[in-house]
Amino acid sequence: MEIENLAQQWNILLDKLEQVLGKKPADLNAVLFLIGVQELGKGHQFFTKEQKQDLMHIAICKVLSYSGIYELEGTDQDGWPHWKLIQPLPFVNVIEQEKLLKAQVIEYFEREVFV
Repeated sequence: MEIENLAQQWNILLDKLEQVLGKKPADLNAVLFLIGVQELGKGHQFFTKEQKQDLMHIAICKVLSYSGIYELEGTDQDGWPHWKLIQPLPFVNVIEQEKLLKAQVIEYFEREVFV
């Protein structure tokens, strides 16, 4: 996805999320947190700082599973999903990492939410 197109698609996604949530997510991390909560499937609740980090990890694994980087192993006794790294992460630098994650987040919402 071209950089200009990615930025345009990202802004469209943020606008859609603002319509649904009543508030525009501040950044990529906020969107990843939302995906993590969605994937956990336990609804809105209080999460500890550590759980919030785990939710963001769940989201990253989920969106990178579309590229075959992660694969779902299963869930633990508390219902939290666990992922297995299938291939090395292709991140060259932070900018490339953010671009890949944004593109995969857009794909997530196209596949899973805004069908």
